[in-house]
Amino acid sequence: MLSEAMLATAGVINRMGGIAAGTTVSDYHESEQNRQISVSATLMHLEWLGKKFNVLDCPGYADFISEGLGALRVGDFALVVVHANHGVGVGTDAVWKYSTEVGIPKMIVVNAFDKEETDFDATLAKIREHFGDRVFPMTIPINPGPGFNQVLDVPRNEIITYAGDKSGKYTEAPATGEWAEKVKQLHSQLIEFIAESDDALMEKFFAQGGLSEEEMRAGIHAAVQKQVFVPLFVTAAESNIGVARLMDIIAKYGSSPVDRQKVKASDGDGKDVEISLKDPDPVLYVFKTMSEAQFGELSFFRIYSGSVKFGSELYNTARRSTEKIGQIYQLNGKTRVSVPTLGAGDIGAVVKLKDTHTGNTLCGGKKHLSLPKVDYPKPNIHASLKSGVKGEEDKIATGLAALHHEDPTFIYTVDSELRQTIVSAQGELHLEVIADALRRRYNVHVDLGEPRVRYRETIKAKGDSKYRHKKQTGGAGQFAEVWMRIEPKPRDSGLEFTNSLVGQNVDRTFVPSVEKGVMKASEEGILAGYRVVDVKVDFYDGKMHPVDSKDIAFQIAGYFAFKEAFTAARPCLLEPIHLVEIRIPEDCMGKVMGDLSSRRGKIQGMDMEGGFQLIKATVPAKELYRYSSTLRSLTGGRGVHSESFSHYEEMPREAEHKVIEESKKAKQQPAAE
Repeated sequence: MLSEAMLATAGVINRMGGIAAGTTVSDYHESEQNRQISVSATLMHLEWLGKKFNVLDCPGYADFISEGLGALRVGDFALVVVHANHGVGVGTDAVWKYSTEVGIPKMIVVNAFDKEETDFDATLAKIREHFGDRVFPMTIPINPGPGFNQVLDVPRNEIITYAGDKSGKYTEAPATGEWAEKVKQLHSQLIEFIAESDDALMEKFFAQGGLSEEEMRAGIHAAVQKQVFVPLFVTAAESNIGVARLMDIIAKYGSSPVDRQKVKASDGDGKDVEISLKDPDPVLYVFKTMSEAQFGELSFFRIYSGSVKFGSELYNTARRSTEKIGQIYQLNGKTRVSVPTLGAGDIGAVVKLKDTHTGNTLCGGKKHLSLPKVDYPKPNIHASLKSGVKGEEDKIATGLAALHHEDPTFIYTVDSELRQTIVSAQGELHLEVIADALRRRYNVHVDLGEPRVRYRETIKAKGDSKYRHKKQTGGAGQFAEVWMRIEPKPRDSGLEFTNSLVGQNVDRTFVPSVEKGVMKASEEGILAGYRVVDVKVDFYDGKMHPVDSKDIAFQIAGYFAFKEAFTAARPCLLEPIHLVEIRIPEDCMGKVMGDLSSRRGKIQGMDMEGGFQLIKATVPAKELYRYSSTLRSLTGGRGVHSESFSHYEEMPREAEHKVIEESKKAKQQPAAE
């Protein structure tokens, strides 16, 4: 809504749309309108006080953090929006951390001061708790709550009264009474921050006992760039209150490409180089790829040097191929305006590049440079993708590849062992959006389900068998007898096949045949259909027939001899255990620990990090299905986790029995997938 209000204030749109009606410029995709949340970063632009703003409106939901990371990678500063009722969320902390890592300044907007029960002082205190005492209010709400239309403008010493008709128009009057006193205190604090950002200003500050209005204004920009202080603004975007003054300050003191004229890159040999805004050769970074039904594929880019025009030939350093630039567009949501050229510092989109992906750098001239790619977080939730209709496999595979190309934070694997496609994403909503996009764009019938777990089978004792395979059906017969011993091996040592044959009972040419049979049985699984591991097999004797013994006979005998020996050796199931790292607010500790123990979790360690508890635990993979959703509900959306495979461990008896029973049932039913 804040970007909607900015567009309306600048006259780009005649009237503001709304989220419930699905009419905002930013949330124009079907999945956004259905869910009433942002899913994709949207590029918009406007002009204000003679400056061009490129606005990238990003989803706040943690599932779609990739969109925010791509935008931060090309942004000049981050405008971090906090809801006046909800305060700082996990997402706010994450965005703050990422903005700091990419080295861009932050400004904060506390929005929705027209809602009931807003408390500016409490919200400011909470924000300072997270982001430090240097967070400084440039505007303060005078009459928060329903009917909110007045803000105290600290740099100007004025009370701004908005018309309240969503036009963004306002009148100004000098601050009086308690507000004049408040503004005086804040003014002197602001001047101190500004003096701190510049040695010459600091000297003036002490010599004169303060700074003049001009000196203060001139110093705000540098102080924000160095983050000597973090400006905070108050708004009510739905009623367009406070937005015009926010835009004034962005236009006068905000960051522009000029503030970061040189950026780091690497050349063809991997050496560090710098790209300057003033270099004549074009260098651009593709930060987002999106497929649109009527347009095809759009690549969103930022230009770091030179200019780009229709027909330009650029080199893609990652793909080692040449790209011809087609039609260049400036975007306001789904509205596209074709432009002949764009220059350094600007952001735009181009249609139908043949082999360019998110994170690629395109260069002109003789340069072969690469700008650093975004480091995306690993997925933390997994689901199996089930197809309801036979023959759609190719369409699904094409769709998954295209969607991953657009959004690198979800990955998919086709698991041949478990015969299923696993989709991994940043959260449950992210999974649903991917499944929706597959259904809508590729017209396939898919559902999300619980992924099967890669259990393993092994033994706890020694076992042996003497298996005879004999088949006589008119003509050539089959005969083979295999004597086999098996014993457990250490964990993670795999399956070892040996032979200790002596004498002439079995021709050595049949050893590979027996091994083939053993390997087939171990891959199929004996107890519950899972791969056999950590077993030593010794083929020590047997019998053969001069005519009827052949390769296939010894394969079959090896297969069944191994099954018999395995069944006699106290077989058991192993389950995969994952290492889980969880970051939660301290007040949720009891609930999260209780939930972990119900999942057979074992705590490995605990730590504190800035008001958050870090828990490390090992948890069986089976117990982690949709864990991220549970964690969010236990922590009011403030908890995050990551998981990675750790090791295999013997299963408890009851759990093992359940898996074996499920496997027997599955064998009796025809395959559904």
